[in-house]
Amino acid sequence: MLVVGCVAGLVACGQGEGSATALDAATRALPASTQPGTASATPTASSAEPTPTGPPAFTSSVSKVTRDLLRYSWRPGCPVPLSDLRLVKLTYWGFDDRAHTGELVVRDTVTDDVQTIFKRLYAQRYPIYRMRLVDVYKGDDFDSIDADNTSAFNCRPATGSSSWSKHAYGEAIDINPRENPYRHADGTVEHENAREFARRPLDRPGVVNAGDRVVRTFAAFGWEWGGSWAGTKDFQHFSKGGG
Repeated sequence: MLVVGCVAGLVACGQGEGSATALDAATRALPASTQPGTASATPTASSAEPTPTGPPAFTSSVSKVTRDLLRYSWRPGCPVPLSDLRLVKLTYWGFDDRAHTGELVVRDTVTDDVQTIFKRLYAQRYPIYRMRLVDVYKGDDFDSIDADNTSAFNCRPATGSSSWSKHAYGEAIDINPRENPYRHADGTVEHENAREFARRPLDRPGVVNAGDRVVRTFAAFGWEWGGSWAGTKDFQHFSKGGG
């Protein structure tokens, strides 16, 4: 009992016979960090500050579409049946410097292209403002563009034409339409919020310029850029095989 009492209160230990010897032994038995006159032990690795994990890895998935999913953007008479369309969910880098999950509907023949292209754009940290199905806007292309929404399939004619757009085949994607507007040959744009982005080249986040990494990434898979058209420029538009 003498040893226990001394360890519990070293200063107050008694001075009876054998007490000094017992105290020395008890002190030597204590951990080094608690011995008198010993500096605190170096913190272990478990007590160090946590290491940031960084942004999540890119992920993507492909699934079949339903009529309810495309209640506004598809209808009987469209150039491709529902059975030829696929929903692609994928990770994209946002203007807020964070990862987000977006959705695109494309033709089944280009799903591999789309997944690989957007994986590369994510690795490049190319920012995308929003990526939702055009059906969120009830199939209204103007409203989707006004919301700076990146989208793909929409069963509609090409702008200023009676022929089907490449979007009606699920083989075209419009990226950041505010930053990359459709510009008429006279230099005007339809969307007021896009007027400051009508000229090229332009060094702004999300903007696509001739020959830049976005254009090269799409071109590696046979997708052509509408910004290379003569006269009218569709800076947002990428389509498989052109058109």
